[in-house]
Formats: sequence, structure tokens, C-alpha cells
Amino acid sequence: MNTLLLQTISNPDVNIRAILPETIVAVTGIIVMLYDSFVPKQRNVTTAISLIGLAISAFFLISMWTGTPQVSWNGMITNDNLRMSFSIVALLTTAATILISAVWIERENVPAGEYHALLMFATFGMMFMASGSDLVIMFLGLETLSIATYVMAGLRKSDLKSNESAMKYFILGSFASAFLLYGMALIYGATGSTNIAGIAAKIGDPNFPALLLIGGAMLIIGFGFKVAMVPFHVWTPDVYEGAPTPVTAFMAVGSKAAAFASFLRVFVLGFPVGVAGSSLAADYLHESWITALAVMAMLTMIVGNVAAIVQNNVKRMLAYSSIAHAGYALVGFIGAGVAKTPEARDAAIAAVAFYMLTYAITNLGAFAIVTLLGQKNDRRTEFEDYNGIGFKSPVLAFTLSLFMLSLFGLPLTAGFMGKVLVFRPALEAANPLLTIVVIVAVLGSAISAYYYLRLVVVMFFRERTTDWLAPKIPATVAAVLIITVIGVLYFGLFSNDVIDKFSKTTAPAQAVQIK
Repeated sequence: MNTLLLQTISNPDVNIRAILPETIVAVTGIIVMLYDSFVPKQRNVTTAISLIGLAISAFFLISMWTGTPQVSWNGMITNDNLRMSFSIVALLTTAATILISAVWIERENVPAGEYHALLMFATFGMMFMASGSDLVIMFLGLETLSIATYVMAGLRKSDLKSNESAMKYFILGSFASAFLLYGMALIYGATGSTNIAGIAAKIGDPNFPALLLIGGAMLIIGFGFKVAMVPFHVWTPDVYEGAPTPVTAFMAVGSKAAAFASFLRVFVLGFPVGVAGSSLAADYLHESWITALAVMAMLTMIVGNVAAIVQNNVKRMLAYSSIAHAGYALVGFIGAGVAKTPEARDAAIAAVAFYMLTYAITNLGAFAIVTLLGQKNDRRTEFEDYNGIGFKSPVLAFTLSLFMLSLFGLPLTAGFMGKVLVFRPALEAANPLLTIVVIVAVLGSAISAYYYLRLVVVMFFRERTTDWLAPKIPATVAAVLIITVIGVLYFGLFSNDVIDKFSKTTAPAQAVQIK
């Protein structure tokens, strides 16, 4: 026994290539930080270094894309399509945020090196949340992401709203992390493992059934906060409104996608349905989290859409919109949880990944325009500030209208295809509760038409009472808008190829060990 333990410790299955994409991002953050220390105020250089690092990371990530899931580092790192798809969303989100931020950094005189380094470290955390197949790795990735995001939310040190936003996010986020960590400890106590494959293998006969159930409930609370799921959403509107707009975009897209990646891996792959010889506790846990998430998904879609109607600030409207979209993604999540076959489960996970990709593209484009129009300290983010700009700046107005229609789910846009794909697994499950969830989702989408189209009406059918000059569109923002517009239209028309790439996410128990 001691010999086996010593062999395990001395040979921890080290495979540097398996974590190379994350390592490159972390090293890029260190380089940016050091460069800024010795050559400050070189904003364009730190931007270029960050983008090059992300591009290199993406290259190695795509080169690792295989049809067979592989595990390394004693099963703590998994190289599968779930990791690949959500890591790509993370890299795209960060690259777009850097390009959007160029105009904001210049306008607000923000320390660019510090900001870009924080983005790199946050991205490092997001990627580890997607690749980690061990609860410890997931938590380390989550905390790396969270700490960097807390700081970015308060980067405008002289702005009281930004300070309040950072403090609220930090305090509430710390509570959520405590719930998450304690839940992980209880799961370890019940199964004797923090590895997802180990948990899935032992969940059929847990050592302490009560710990398993309580730990699962605490994990739902912790992950629910991170994805802004009702009733753990109260921080979202204030934090999103007070944080700088590019940081809000990053939190609304990147942080949410990373949290969903870990959420999916733990609950769908770690607490699977139909475990051979499963105990009463394991069956009850599965039924309980399916029912709990179904109820929370409905509440999330209802609260997010209804509250967004009464908002007069565009950032707060998009914050409540992001809550509603978390509910839509949960529909596909639950569909993966009730899937009876690995193929159906893989398709549902791929649908959630595709939905987060389409949501990222659409939301980043919208926030790029909000950043450009916002002025210093985000002074012009009220609905009335958008009155009549359709005739002053038709390019920006029509582009923002396209993003609003995609978020609503207009056919032939990426948002429509994303919703169709996440709703389908729930309907195919032939479960009465999930059918009700899909009906609520469709009704929620119909309600969202009011506040999305309200912005379109304001831009084209309201008279402007104050002078307003159309801003010049910097090259970086123009690049983001071109890419996001193409993405919204392409994914709305040709989504099959992407879905095929995102599919075939095999359970950890079926992965092969690589040396």
C-alpha cells in the first residue's frame, strides 16, 4: 500500500501539453505585468501582447481537439469537447473585451497594463474551470477568476458606483464561494473523492448519504450565484451597472460561461442518471437537483424578463436580460441531466455550449456599442440618451438593433438557433415538468420582445431634444462589430457545423489516460 502511494506521489502523470493553453495565458499575464512595470503607459503594446498570447493559446487549444476524451494529471485535467468549446468561448470573450476596452482605457485613463494582466489571469481561471475534472481544480480556477473580476469591477477608483459595485460583488461572491467550497467538502466526505470520475463511480453507494444531499444543495447555491440564477441573482443589476462597461461585458459573458462549464461537469457527469446499482440517496439527489433547477430556471426566466421591462438604464436592462438568458441555458442543462443515452447527453451539452457562444457574440457586440456611446464614467447609458440616434449614426443604430433582435431570438439570427437547440433536449425528454419549463421559456422570450424592441423604437422613433454628435468608431471597436455581426448572421444560418464540433463530450469514466 505504501509503495503504491509513493509511486502515485512520485509520478503524478505530468503532461505539460495538457495545460499548455492555460499556461500560455498565465505567462502572457505575467509578461504584460512586468512590461507595464518597466515601460508604463505603452497601452498599445500591452494590448498587442495580450492578443498575441490569446491567439497562441487558441492555436494550441484547437490543435489538441480530438474525438477521444483524454485525462491527465491524475485525472484532474480532462481534454474533451466540453473543455474545448467553453475554453474557446473564454478566449473569444477576452479578445473581444480587450478590443472593446481600447476606447474606454483612453477615455478613462485606466492603467492598461494592470487591466490587461487582470484579464489574462481571469481568463486563466475560466479555462481551468472548463478543463478541470476535479473539484479542487475547479475551485482554484473559480477563485482566480473571481479575484481578478472583483478588482476590475472597481478599477475606476474615483467613481463611487464602481467602488460600490466591486464591494458588493466581493462580499456576496465570498459568501457564494464559501457555500461552494463547503459543498465540495461534503461531497468528498460522502464519496471519498474530489475527482468527477471518482464521484460518478462511487455515487451509487455513498459513504454518508446525508452529506451527499446537503453537499449537492450547497453546490447549487454556489454555482447559482456565479451564473446569476434566481434567487441568487440580487447582486447582478447593481454590479453590472456600477462596473465599467467592458468589465460588465466580460462578467456577463465570460464568467457565466465558465461557471456553466463547471456546473455541467459536476452535475451532469458527476451526478449521472441511471447509475448501475445506485442507492436511494443517489437517485434522490438526481431527482432533487433536476426538480430544483427546473423550478429555478422558470423563476430565473420570469424574474429576469419582467424586471427588465421597467429598467430605464441600458446596462441594468442588459443585466436582467443576462439573468433571463441564464434561465434559457438552464433549460438545456436540465435536458442534459435527464438524457437517457450518452449521445443525447452530449447533444444537450453541445447545445448549452453553442448557446453560450451565440450569447457571447451577441452580447459583446451590444456592449461594444454601449461602451462607445457611454462617455466618461458611463454617463450616457439611459434609454433617453439613445433617443433619435438612428438618424445621427445609422450604422451603430442598425447594428445595435440586430443584436437586440438576436437576443430576443428572431429567426435567422444566432439567438434564435441557440434557443431552439437548448429547448429541444428538454422537449425530447418527454417529461411533463420540463415541458412546462420550455413553455415558460417561450413565454419569457415573448415578454423580452418589449424591452429589446423598446431600445429599437427609442433609436428610430423618438425625437432627440439635445445636440449629439455621432462618435467616430475606432478600428478596434469596428473589428469587434464586424466579427460579431458576421457571427450573429452566420450562426443563425449555418449552425450545424459548429454543433457537430461541440458534440461528443464523453463522460470522464470513458476517457483515456495520456502520459
